[in-house]
Amino acid sequence: MKKIFAIAFGFFAAFAVFSNNYSASAAMINLNDAPANVREATNSEGSARTLARKIINFFLYFLGLIATGMVIYGGFLYITSGGEDGGVEKGKKILIYAAIGIILILTSFAIVNTLLQAGSGNEVI
Repeated sequence: MKKIFAIAFGFFAAFAVFSNNYSASAAMINLNDAPANVREATNSEGSARTLARKIINFFLYFLGLIATGMVIYGGFLYITSGGEDGGVEKGKKILIYAAIGIILILTSFAIVNTLLQAGSGNEVI
């Protein structure tokens, strides 16, 4: 299990560094940030809510990728188990937990975007 988390963390780090939409310098907040830097990070929208929503959505997107990978892995274990009880049960558990994870990710995505969009006066797209 530790190996899976290490691989996932490595993938996340590589994705964060090489992503075109979220550069490491634009998505981080430090004590020296000014409103101009926030506007730059949010594509001239200038809202801390927008910046928070973008950062949270990035992490939820990454979690969705991990959950999808776990569905693929669980399905592979289930199919290749050859009817052995251990492989079938392990594959079923992984598929169930990945499905629950996807439901939680989608729910948290909806809640975060609804709450952060509610007070801004903009329509939800």
